[in-house]
Amino acid sequence: MTTARLFLSGIRASGHHGARPGEKDEPQAFVVDLDLEVVVDGDSIASTADYRGVSDAVRSVVVEGSYDLIETMAHDVAERVLCFERVTRVTALVHKPNAATRLDIDGVAAAVTLPADGP
Repeated sequence: MTTARLFLSGIRASGHHGARPGEKDEPQAFVVDLDLEVVVDGDSIASTADYRGVSDAVRSVVVEGSYDLIETMAHDVAERVLCFERVTRVTALVHKPNAATRLDIDGVAAAVTLPADGP
């Protein structure tokens, strides 16, 4: 049995999030990157985390939720991903591209790391 790190990057979804007036009126783009620690016990697809299921779960948090802060969204993404068998730790990094454009900076993002036995 091995512990491996998996990186899923560029998981894109749109949702109604933001703390400023009007931000939740129309869907905005969000991009999520994940750094996962998983237990791997063989050389088959069943021996690791389900990438497709994890990506779908991330998208559902973004699409179905409503958050003022991307920090809170990142926490909920991390919690959802920890529900997957074999995932022992997750860092969820949520990017809000439109916020960066409005601020004339390269990026706005928040990251949350949770262990399987975390808060």
